[in-house]
Amino acid sequence: MSDFKVGSVARNTLSRQVLEKFIELLMDGSLKTEDKLPSEMELMHMFDVSRPVLREALSSLETLEIITRRPRGGTFINKKIGSNPFRAMLALSINNVPAVIEARMSLELGLVTLAAEKITEEQLASLEETITAIENTEDGDYGAIDREFHRIIADSANNPVVSGMIDSLLIAHQKTDSLIVIRERDITVEHHRAIYEALKSKDPVESFKQMYRHLQYVRKKILANYNE
Repeated sequence: MSDFKVGSVARNTLSRQVLEKFIELLMDGSLKTEDKLPSEMELMHMFDVSRPVLREALSSLETLEIITRRPRGGTFINKKIGSNPFRAMLALSINNVPAVIEARMSLELGLVTLAAEKITEEQLASLEETITAIENTEDGDYGAIDREFHRIIADSANNPVVSGMIDSLLIAHQKTDSLIVIRERDITVEHHRAIYEALKSKDPVESFKQMYRHLQYVRKKILANYNE
């Protein structure tokens, strides 16, 4: 494992700050993929924290798929970690609703313009199926179908460098989706269909415009309730 040094973390801090330290070490290269972490006792000493705080931080890192803990084998940094620091940083700010919405907008507005150039007929057909499925819902519970619509667009961008960010997009989508109190199916269908038509026309500018209109509407709706 690469040698690394950790500035002490004050005893009264939460595991989140240990998690942030881990992410810093990943981002600056002090920790690398497939490194084996020191023992719990050594980590407690390095971070100057108690065992419960350390274990909570390790649990969060495992949930984020940054580490894997092997029984009697130790704890390792996962091999595929390249895009996970982005996902981790989103998770650290998951309760900062305005920031999460902006992160989602940043990702989706970029991806939809790429999708306009690359989307396949098969993917367009799948998009249209999600729109029809939302139209046919009777209880207004179409959050999962909504996410599938956005996932198809993100996947259709077909870019290996940004593909790892799609998980982050879906985390942001799930968070914002959970804050929607009243769903307006007809508006969702109208917005989705406008995005679909722009993608079908292979028009990146119109695709951006229609996605922005949709996400701006979602942002205003969520923040109105959030601020109240």
